[in-house]
Amino acid sequence: MNVPVDVREAVRRATGSDLSSAEPVGGGDINEVRRVVLTDGQRCFLKFHPGADPEMFPAEAAGLTWLGEAAQLRVPEVVAVADPSRGDAPFLLMELLESGARRQGFDQEVGTGLAALHRASPGGFGWDRDNFIGSLPQGNAARPSWPAFYREQRLLPQITRARSQGLLSDRLVSDLDRLLDRLDEVCGPAEPAARLHGDLWGGNLHVGPDGGPVHIDPAVYGGHREVDLAMMRLFGGFSERVFESYAEAWPLAPGWKERIDLYQLYPLLVHVNLFGGSYVPGVTRAVEAYL
Repeated sequence: MNVPVDVREAVRRATGSDLSSAEPVGGGDINEVRRVVLTDGQRCFLKFHPGADPEMFPAEAAGLTWLGEAAQLRVPEVVAVADPSRGDAPFLLMELLESGARRQGFDQEVGTGLAALHRASPGGFGWDRDNFIGSLPQGNAARPSWPAFYREQRLLPQITRARSQGLLSDRLVSDLDRLLDRLDEVCGPAEPAARLHGDLWGGNLHVGPDGGPVHIDPAVYGGHREVDLAMMRLFGGFSERVFESYAEAWPLAPGWKERIDLYQLYPLLVHVNLFGGSYVPGVTRAVEAYL
């Protein structure tokens, strides 16, 4: 079976059942993924990552639950997750939602559902635990304003990491510092914190067995809603009908188009740190839009 023994043992401890079969599933830049059947007959989706931070999958599981509490967009139900206190190998076991054909009105559902999710405000900028974006740590300590949170908990950690690896030129670091000093004026009108998916690119939108949208692989926190929307535009995968439906449900503040580059800057820096310097030109273009 193509699942490591320590992961199989951790699943057994958590569920009381062994894995009876496991099939590879396409996709997954960071983690190993399998379609599995437990000995009790339950069909599940298994993610694991040998050597991952022990808190990575518990944080993802908590994020799925947090999104599900808003009851706006479907997310997979968590079946079991590694317990770091037990020394479990890192894994996350979820309900298996086989892919279906998109039903009529799918794109509208995505847009209106996301607007409703964002309206389910957590009450502040941050979250009650740190989590991860990809395999990178993502700090969520609360800050009193969105510009302060975006500066201190999102951009600065990624800039510091990329600079320490020699991925950013001194000129680009200087330009980023200048932008950080301007965040209070460029982040847009103040809004209540939105409940964010946090990593909403096209690959994290799944079509469920009933043809409806399912959101997977979150990196959640309370933040500015334009962050999710900017991420959705960065790599494509969402039709204009999605954005139209969102705007019909909850219009964006004036100047939102001018802020797309600003809110794509965080995922671009994440990609620099995960995948290397090929994403630096995107960072440069985003920064130059504000200088």
